[in-house]
Amino acid sequence: MRSTHLKVENMVSSKGNKIPNQFIISEYLHQDGSPSYTVKRKTFQSYNSVIARITGDPMGPDYVELDKNYWNYSRTTSKYRSLFLNEGTKETERKIQAGEYFLANLNYGNG
Repeated sequence: MRSTHLKVENMVSSKGNKIPNQFIISEYLHQDGSPSYTVKRKTFQSYNSVIARITGDPMGPDYVELDKNYWNYSRTTSKYRSLFLNEGTKETERKIQAGEYFLANLNYGNG
C-alpha cells in the first residue's frame, strides 16, 4: 500500500532564519513495507503563487516545471527561485530554451 505525506516549510536564509512568505512543499511517497519516506516532489511557493516544481524520476533526470506567468515575476521571486533551483536566472533561461525545464500553468485558474 502507498500513502503520501506533505511537509510545508519556510525557506531558510544563509544565516539560518526562516524567510516569510517563501515556502518549500515536499510531497513524500511511502512505498509498501518500507519504513522510510522518499521525496517524490518539491514545490516552491512565493506568497500565494506556485513558482517551480521538481518531480523526482528514479529512472532518469528530475522533471522541472516553472509557472509560465510567475517564474520571473519580481526580483524577490527570482532571488528565491534561484535559491530553490540552485542556479541563477540566466542558467534557468538557458534550460527553458534548451527544453530541460518546462513552462506550465502551476496556478490553476490564476492565469
